[in-house]
Parts: sequence; structure tokens; C-alpha cells
Amino acid sequence: MPPIDELTAGWPESLGAFFSAACARHGTHTAFACLGGRLTFAELERRSADLAAWLRSDLGLHQGDRVAVMLPNVLQYPIVLHGILRAGLVVVNVNPLYTARELAHQLRDSGAVAMFALANCAATLETVISETSVRHVIVTELGDELSQPRRQLVNFVVRHVKKLVPAYQLAGHHRWLAIVRASQGTGPPDQAVGPDDLAFLQYTGGTTGLSKGAMLTHGNVLANLAQCASLQQRLLAEVRPGDDVFVLPLPIYHAAALIPGLMLFLYSGGCQVLIPNPRDLDGFVRELKRWRITGFVGINTLFAALLQRQDFRALDFSGLRFTGTGGAPLHRVVAEEWLRVTGSRIQVAYGLTEASPVVSGELIDAAGAWSGNVGPPLRGTEISLRDGEGRPVPDGEPGELWVRGPQVMKGYWKRADATAEVLTPEGFLRTGDMARLTGEGSIEIVDRKKDMILVSGFNVYPNEIEDIATRHEDVVEAACVGVPDERTGEAVVLYVVARQGAMLNLDHLTGYLRSQLTGYKVPRRIEERTELPKTNVGKILRRVLRDEALAASRQRG
Repeated sequence: MPPIDELTAGWPESLGAFFSAACARHGTHTAFACLGGRLTFAELERRSADLAAWLRSDLGLHQGDRVAVMLPNVLQYPIVLHGILRAGLVVVNVNPLYTARELAHQLRDSGAVAMFALANCAATLETVISETSVRHVIVTELGDELSQPRRQLVNFVVRHVKKLVPAYQLAGHHRWLAIVRASQGTGPPDQAVGPDDLAFLQYTGGTTGLSKGAMLTHGNVLANLAQCASLQQRLLAEVRPGDDVFVLPLPIYHAAALIPGLMLFLYSGGCQVLIPNPRDLDGFVRELKRWRITGFVGINTLFAALLQRQDFRALDFSGLRFTGTGGAPLHRVVAEEWLRVTGSRIQVAYGLTEASPVVSGELIDAAGAWSGNVGPPLRGTEISLRDGEGRPVPDGEPGELWVRGPQVMKGYWKRADATAEVLTPEGFLRTGDMARLTGEGSIEIVDRKKDMILVSGFNVYPNEIEDIATRHEDVVEAACVGVPDERTGEAVVLYVVARQGAMLNLDHLTGYLRSQLTGYKVPRRIEERTELPKTNVGKILRRVLRDEALAASRQRG
């Protein structure tokens, strides 16, 4: 790896150059695999150059134009990503599961002028495109990057058997395979791009409200890649191109899977297996059987779901050297069971979209099964814990985590008011997360500041209650929210999902929680659900549950 002392010393000045350098190093080795198809590093370089030229010459796009990408984890994605970046354009990642309302908001807010979309999403796009500035649409089908006859088979099944492609009419749209043929061999030199140029409008997850576009520059992302490389330099140094396999089930339009996942692993030269739909656990496990896995990136809910399956537990994990997580709390019972089943300790990182996204992380060789913290700050990252008035808190006390470093965003797109709320004049990012520091300098995330529940003047952190609840033998998932209460100010409400085959007794669960928690932390009400509302990444949407609890409370009152 390049020297990290000056973070990006010796690194390219743009992400397009970063991608091209990786492709030049690893050439004919497989970079990505998906649905039985493969894409080599050399093919990625050639195909992205052709696409960049087509975007500039045929579509007439100019440096800084925003291009929306509404794709799942498929082979088209890295080609599109690299092509947009080396053309000097700005990537606007879009969740393929968005409703028309959500899609319209992001397209209007970003001002995207072009868009790559999966055919499955085209009908939704059709309903809102007239409300946006999108002038060019490129539609691709799930199997378009596969060779025949598999391409035809996959596309036929998706369209006609599973009926996942609603009818649509998008006047003048381009077909992916047509532009592949039209652009072959046309790639001129890349557009000149510097570290201060905008690379992504990466929209926040929207778990707490309407999403905002975090402005991430080439320099922001490159700095975070260098920081992550420094953290995991032993793992990356040991990667054997052509042999090592990293599985990416989390959606790569999300910053946590894209930057420290896809981009960093690309640099290492390993083969990345893209999983288009990890919610299809049957298909996911079948795909895992085909590989001797080196690395795996997931989150707590995915780990828990896989561990319930006997076919997953029977897989060969002898090659698994790295399991990573971030973006959602990891529960002790899940971490310990994953280690027992796979032999791999889950390495925890912490971050947020606004920090490109990683702030801290555990080393690959961290000892023990589960520490409960998210490691020390990354190299070049400064942190501070502050109270509600912005004053530093005493040692050992929880406070809001403030972060400063080269990976912190420029601000929110066209939202000076929202930017001022989270970026201080001194350059600190107010994360909205409550944290404390351990004696070893690691960060322990207590909870989201907005999710904290105030019961009779005492702070109650949902993460703690959820972690305790999932240690119960019959509980696989839990979510905790607060609702108004005349007597205590707020009351705790807990939602749980039972383990497969378990007969959950709520009275027994309540007794267990009383044995583990101080009285004011014990949930006033517990409700069993078959599933909990989640983002497409797998984060539990407490906001949705809170709204439901409030509505139920009003009905009872």
C-alpha cells in the first residue's frame, strides 16, 4: 500500500485515476462476479472509458453535471460508476426500491440531467420524470452483462416468470446493450478532475426524515480510502488477486458498502461477488456455496438471519479471514454466534454518510469476540464529545460525537441551513450520535441522540435495551422507541421478532428484562412482530415504529 503518513501522499488526485490504477495493476484477474457472469479489471477499464466518452460526446454532458444511478448490485454498476467519475461527472446514487415520491424528491433536489435505471424501476421513473430535469435515461435489465444464453434466460425469468418489470414507456430512452455496442473503442483521455471537485451527491438514509445530499469530493473519498487502507493494511497486503473472494451483499449505492467495501477491495485486487438481492436468503446461500470466501461485509440483521439457517451454518468457512460491519449496532449474541459458526471475528467500524463514510474502526487482528465499541478514530481524524451546549463533557461521560478530518463532507447540496446545523465554524461535524471514550481511546456508541428516551428525567438508550432483548433465547430482532407518557414524560415500547420455530412468551420476556435492566428502562409495552420495518440496507426504522406507537397510544387514550 502507498504511504499513509500524509493520508493521500502518492495516491491519485481523482477517483477515476484511482480506479484506473487498480485496473492497470490487476489486469486480467476477475474484478467482479454476479449471477454467473464475470468482469475483469481490464474489461472494467476499457468499458468505463468507452462509457465516459459516450456520456461526454453523445449526450453532451459537461463536467459537474449530476448523473443518477438507480441500480442494485450488478455488473453494470462498477462500469457506470467508473465511467461517470472519469468523465468528470457527479454520481447520484438512488435506492432502486424508492417509491415515486422518494425518487422525485432526490431527482429534483440533485438536478440530475441523466440517469441509469434498472428496467424493474423504469415504471416508477416514468411517473415522475416530467417533474425533474432528467433529459437522458439509460435502461438496463438484470442480466444484460451476462453472456448468452444466460443473459436471455435471466432477463426472461425476471420479466415474464417473476413479473418484476412493470410495463413502462420512457420516450427516447437508451438501452444498455445498444450504447455498449455504439461506444466500443471510443474512449479518449479522462476529464481532468482534482481533489476539490465533487464526486458524489450521496443522500442520507432518511431514517430520521427527508434525505439530504451530502457533497463528497474526490479528495474526501480518497482520504477515507487511505485511512481505511491504513487500518486494514495487513488484510489488504495479504490479498491474492485471482484467489481471494469478497462477498458484497449490502447495496453498493450505500456509502458504507461502496467506499470501504467495493472501492477498497477493488484496490486490493480481490474478486468481489455482488449480490443483487440479499433478502432472497435461499438464493444468497446458494451463491455462497460456489465460493471459498475470504471476506464478508454485512450488518447485524443480515448476520442474524443467516445464522438461523442450517444450510448457511454448513458452509465451508476455512478461507474466511475478514468479516466487517458498520452502519448499525452489532449485538453481542450475534457477534459471538458468528465467531462460533464461521471462526471469523466481526470487525466493527463506525461512520456516517457525511464522513465519506468511516470515522473509526477496529483492526483486523483485534482480539476477543466482541468489544462493544467501534475502535479508535481513523488516522487524521479528530473527535470531541460535547454536551447540548457544545461544551466538552467530563472524561467517561457520554456526549454527542463531533468529528473533524479530511473525509468530512463539504456540506449538504443546496441546504445552507441544514449544513450550518451540523458543521461548526471550526470544521467539526456534529454526528447526532451519543458516545463515550474507553480508557484505551476507542469509541463506544451509546445511541442516536434523536432516539434517546427520557423516562422520569433518566436517559434511556434504545441500543442497550435492544441488545439485552436479543440475548433472550427466543428473540432474534428487537427495536425500542419512546412514546409520550403523562406520568414519566416518556415510556419505553419494545418490538420483537421471535427466532424461527420459537414460541415467544411475552410475560417471560418481560421478567427476563426486569432481571437485566433498571426499572425505568424496562419496556412499558412489548409487541411481537413477524418483521420490523427496515431500510434497504437493513437498518431498523425506529421512526416508523415510533409513529405507529404514537398512533396506538392516541387510540387508547
